[in-house]
Formats: sequence, C-alpha cells, structure tokens
Amino acid sequence: MLDFKNIEITDKPWVDELLKYSQFKGTEYCFTSLFIWANFYNSLISRYNDILIVRSLSETGADYLYPAGKFSDIELKNILNLISEDAVNLGKSANIIGITNEGISRLENLFPQKFSFIPVRSSYDYIYCVENLISLTGKKYQPKRNFINHFLSIENWKYEEISLENIRECTEMNNKWCEENYCIHNISKQSESCATRKALENFFQLKLKGGLLRVDNQVIAFSIGEPLNNDTFIVHVEKAFSRIKGAYPMINREFLFHEASSFKYVNREDDAGDEGLRKAKLAYNPEYLVEKYNAILK
Repeated sequence: MLDFKNIEITDKPWVDELLKYSQFKGTEYCFTSLFIWANFYNSLISRYNDILIVRSLSETGADYLYPAGKFSDIELKNILNLISEDAVNLGKSANIIGITNEGISRLENLFPQKFSFIPVRSSYDYIYCVENLISLTGKKYQPKRNFINHFLSIENWKYEEISLENIRECTEMNNKWCEENYCIHNISKQSESCATRKALENFFQLKLKGGLLRVDNQVIAFSIGEPLNNDTFIVHVEKAFSRIKGAYPMINREFLFHEASSFKYVNREDDAGDEGLRKAKLAYNPEYLVEKYNAILK
C-alpha cells in the first residue's frame, strides 16, 4: 500500500536523493517544481523503498508521475501494481504521466502491448544550449540581439544576484506584474504568480539561484532557477515588465551568464499549451524538446 502525504519543504533532502538516481531532464523531476505547484495540481508524494511516487487527482482520474529513483524492472512492476491498487481504492482510473521515450521503452519491455502512449505536446520541455543563449551569435538570434541592444541603451540599469537584502523587492515586483497582467481574471497567470511567490518565500531553503535587473533602482525583471541534473540547469521563474523593451531577453541572458554558464543545457520548461508562449520559446531555437507521454492501460 502506498502512503501519500503533502509535499513539505522538509521532504527536499530525501526527494533530491531519489531524483538524483534517475537524472531525468523533465521539469517534473525537480523538488522545487513539485513543491511550488503542489496546490495547483493537488499533488501528493509517497516514498516506497528508493522510489518516489507523485500523485495528482483530477475529475478524470488519478495521475501518477512515472516513478523516479533506484529500482529494478521487477520493482517497477511491483510499484505499477501498487499504483493501480491505489487508484482502485480511490475509485479512479490510473494514468501514468510524464513518460519520456526511455520510459516508453522500459514499459513496453515489461508490459508488451499493454499500454497506449499518448503524446502531450503542451508538457514538452524546451532544452537549449546555454552557450547559445548567452552569446546569441548568428542570424537566427538577430531579433534577440536587437532587443538587448535597445535595453543596453537604457541608462542606470544593473544586474544583481537575489539575496536577503533584495528578495522582498522581487515579491513586490511579482505583485505588480500580476496587477499589470490582470491575474485576477486569468487562472493560469494567477497560479503562476502564486507559484512564484512560494518560490520566493522558500528561496533559501530550496537552495535556489536568482538574479534581477534594476532600472533607476527599481526591480523590473527577475529570474529563478537551479541545477536539474549533472549537465542541465532549469529556469523555474522569469518575470519582467513587458512594457520595458528588451527586459525579457536581457534577464534571460544575464541570469544564465551569471548563474548557469558552467552547464551545457538549460531547461526552460514547457509552454502549457499557450500559443504565444510556444512561439516565444521556439524563437530561442531549442536544441531539442523533452517529449512526454501519458500511458493509458488498453
């Protein structure tokens, strides 16, 4: 039987330990992502031996993140049986989510022709070469360089690392961003703002990295991220006032330069199915996308 609980900040050490075994590149396989979005997705976690199981309930069923941790094929079979039992006890159908191509291969070997795998394009993560996003060299990045050059023409701007001394200003900027973007009328932006606030409130306990931009001493953009695995950095939050031309490309470049230049890749997460966001992410020319699937029992 699986014993699920709320995700608390004190769970970080053991969750990080299990996630490290898997070295997955998906944003779901990061404690910060699970923690700051837990309320939005109704997520709970369970530990079974050296395996992490994440469950989210919805009207359509019970969604279980493909397990992470250290386990054999026999143990994976066992955990999938336990997941099935848990869903039955809830009166729900079980869906395995967040499965990459590697996970599909493993499930097919264990359960030939038992599952249908449905691609979920809105959850594909965008993976970029860090060096490319810092240098922005080449014709394909010319539009981004134009925006940055415009920002550089602004006087009295500077970059700062997020610290105890300035983190409150990021919270205030997040609140202003929410007002300017009418979060009260948009559930998606409202939840994004709440997740950002939770990241800022637990910034130091989560051991996050952050950077901000000032213009005339006012915070006009900030970004938050952390190492995801051995070669990939993940950006959880990127906020800027869009009325300031070039603010978004500038915080993107400066944050990676100062905090992630030692990594090969950066995961800038998914587009949540938003066409505008998808266009913006594709404009940065991703190295590849982390394809994700849902497994449905035939």
